[in-house]
Amino acid sequence: MVRIQHLLFSFLVAQALSAIVQADDWPQWMGPKRDSVWRETGILEKFPEGGPKVLWRVPVAYGYAGPAVADGCVYVADFVTDVDVRKSSAPGARPEINGEERILCLDAKSGEQRWVHSYSCKYAISYPAGPRCTPTVHQGKVYTLGAEGNLFCLDAAQGKVLWSKDFKKVFHAKTAMWGFCGHPLVDEKKLICVVGGEAGVVYAFDKDTGKELWHALEAKEPGYSPPTMIESAGVRQLLVWHSESLNSLNPETGAVHWSIPLVPDFGMAIMAPRQLGDLLFAGGIGGKSVLLKLAADKPAATEVWRGSIMLGASPVNATPFLENGFMYAVDQPGALMGVDLKTGQHVWETFRAVSDQENPRKVNSGTAFLVKNGDRFFLASETGHLIIARLSPKGYDEISRCKLLEPTGFAFDRDVVWSHPAFAGKCIFWRNDKELVCASLAAK
Repeated sequence: MVRIQHLLFSFLVAQALSAIVQADDWPQWMGPKRDSVWRETGILEKFPEGGPKVLWRVPVAYGYAGPAVADGCVYVADFVTDVDVRKSSAPGARPEINGEERILCLDAKSGEQRWVHSYSCKYAISYPAGPRCTPTVHQGKVYTLGAEGNLFCLDAAQGKVLWSKDFKKVFHAKTAMWGFCGHPLVDEKKLICVVGGEAGVVYAFDKDTGKELWHALEAKEPGYSPPTMIESAGVRQLLVWHSESLNSLNPETGAVHWSIPLVPDFGMAIMAPRQLGDLLFAGGIGGKSVLLKLAADKPAATEVWRGSIMLGASPVNATPFLENGFMYAVDQPGALMGVDLKTGQHVWETFRAVSDQENPRKVNSGTAFLVKNGDRFFLASETGHLIIARLSPKGYDEISRCKLLEPTGFAFDRDVVWSHPAFAGKCIFWRNDKELVCASLAAK
């Protein structure tokens, strides 16, 4: 009898631990694998009347940087200033604004602050509404990159600075028009960053000490696309898309495998290149996109088609999602579209994902972030709505939507939320320029 009770107890403990393991964290931009897939189960099918249960809301300051969730904590970066940033937000304008950037660590269950790290920072960037990069949390450390090139490695539990780099001082990098935006990538023992220094566009550092390991590539502008890791031909390849070309590098040395010209307007290489089998897509504003076929026997790529305004996609803020021979992308005028990868043809489009449901319309640089969960997508719209929809080659099928945030940012002629949310513990964590909200998305 004692043995049976012991076995039953062990079974229950194992089940409990299994449930804990299955509750995914969201430790970096676009999730655990940087693929915009939320793998938790037990998620609601549609929103209840009045929206999902809000567990907490806490004040934050300016920021485009989305939150990261790991080990019971939420990490988010913001910018504190006395200046009304909305009045300073205009294309091409780069006003000098004094303030401080902060990294906040909050309790994921309550929203209570655990620690804060702050430092003085003068902005001189267009749309100066805070940091752009989501913190990256890995093995007890959190890596953050500010809009003016301040890189920090912090102790994730206490916020103590372990090492730091000022890209402008150390590498003589120049702040691009819209700041430093490439979310740092942890790869094995390396931290890979888009720096844009005099010696190279991309740098690899020892993630524990900050020691420079290698640097690579040259370009007039570094662009805003994050370093991205893929595997093809049995080889791990680091993709770096700057203002002039899409490049594949050896992640251990920085040596270039291949390079394909890809020049978006205004240096706006923004999205992360997306792989689907042996296909690879990247594209930006001005109809500048390309679909590549990756070689099976070595690191190499050939062009399948070149995009245009009417072919492919021209994403601005949001990285597309590829599956089953199809691409779902939010194009520059704000159209969420379905694209046949084989031909690049637009099969369908809708403006409902970036507009008021009753008055869908074109909007300059319209934005909605796509995250896949099961057979559905959760779309974080710039209107502050969270949308549940099914996307297929047949079209856009909206299931449910709710308003979670007020659009406090400003772009062109409208108010916006341009921040990628985090999904963890069956909750959404999302921010604007005034608050960070946590809402339960668990099924009853």
